[in-house]
Amino acid sequence: MTVRGRVLQLALRAAGPSKGAPAAKKRKGEAVVVPVVAKELREKATLGANILKTGTDPPILEDSAYPSWVFNLLDKRPALSELERRDPDTLQEKEIMRLLKLDNRRRIKENNAIRSKE
Repeated sequence: MTVRGRVLQLALRAAGPSKGAPAAKKRKGEAVVVPVVAKELREKATLGANILKTGTDPPILEDSAYPSWVFNLLDKRPALSELERRDPDTLQEKEIMRLLKLDNRRRIKENNAIRSKE
């Protein structure tokens, strides 16, 4: 399986089932039945990526067929605490923007918590 195929499958799994997808039902005393998909089918198509009623799942292509940014989608970004520990002069522009965004979000939550207690 290519890297892109794995990235898409992880992204779809993280997104959860679609609104129209039937939920697995569990009755008392019964185990949840999960459909089993053949390995050959999982290696050929991105399962669950089809959004059309009559469409099919898109095939998984070679890594060279996709832009380079696709492979960075699942990279871990540093947390606020890690960004605060670093020297501000060594931070890249993206990291500075992330630090400001996360710090602003934290201040808003603190202010909301204080106001809710009053």
